[in-house]
Amino acid sequence: MLVLPATLRHEEAPACMRMLHQGLAAQQQDSVAIVDATALVRFDSSALAVLLECRREAAALGRGFAVKGLSTRLRELAMLYGVAGLLPSAP
Repeated sequence: MLVLPATLRHEEAPACMRMLHQGLAAQQQDSVAIVDATALVRFDSSALAVLLECRREAAALGRGFAVKGLSTRLRELAMLYGVAGLLPSAP
């Protein structure tokens, strides 16, 4: 499982995306890439951009994508941007 940090703003986004890319490459045996957003408490819209890029990367690898622990605030932001449907909840 891939894990987001507690803070994910514009400044942290590039490093976080590199970490997620590395994690996806290391977990190629999994059919679904699951990102755990439980720890995420400080964020801006860059968090959505990171999640959507991770989803695109997973799809390019032929894998599914889901998010665990998406906070109400981040889900509301995703709804505002019209991308909530692209961030399915992990079981």
